[in-house]
Amino acid sequence: MSETQTFSLDGEDVPFAPGQTVMQAAQAAGRWIPHLCWHPDFEAHGSCKLCTVRANGRLVAACTVAAQPGMAVENRTPDLDGRRQTLLQMLFVEGNHFCPSCEKSGNCLLQATAYEMGMMTPHFDMFYPDRPVDASHPETLLDFNRCILCALCVRASRDADGKNVFALSGRGIRSHLIVNHESGRLADTDFAATDRAANICPVGVILPKRRGFAVPIGRRKYDPAPASVVDVVPVKHEEEAR
Repeated sequence: MSETQTFSLDGEDVPFAPGQTVMQAAQAAGRWIPHLCWHPDFEAHGSCKLCTVRANGRLVAACTVAAQPGMAVENRTPDLDGRRQTLLQMLFVEGNHFCPSCEKSGNCLLQATAYEMGMMTPHFDMFYPDRPVDASHPETLLDFNRCILCALCVRASRDADGKNVFALSGRGIRSHLIVNHESGRLADTDFAATDRAANICPVGVILPKRRGFAVPIGRRKYDPAPASVVDVVPVKHEEEAR
């Protein structure tokens, strides 16, 4: 039998299997690395940069870098958490994230991670974007104002549902989520409320109709424990809105 390979994560050994990324190995070991666009069921996207760690002195994305024997990885340091806080502050002001009035509050990974990183104020000036809200579908509402470009709905619709309902369009600051149909309307696609993509959004973009604020405070996903506890064990096919 081959000897178990390990790397160091904040001074503690973490075992890994060949081919695993730092993120995958950390999750399997119950160690939390902050993330938004990563999900255990889908190929890493590497877009949010919240999982940036320092590996052997270099800044890398934990979701894409392969684990190596003897690698020294820094994760929860004041410097890295400070960088993450700044990224979160920019995400909050770039979209319309008003937590008290959002029905995803308490079930939102962006909100939970901001709490974890100690982000109490937006810090930067709000953009107040005016993006469309698509209410054309009989079961699902899309509020593009809250999109953080994680592309989880894109990957879920393509890889799990086989439908390609969503896509990212534009570049740089003009990047935005679209419904992948010439009309741009969700109702004109084969999207269904039972699709994996319907329940994958970590924020409040994809919402079920006629079920708003159904879960009382105290029973929402991140009410019992913070993201660093709730999200260290991958949960298959969760319904985030419930």
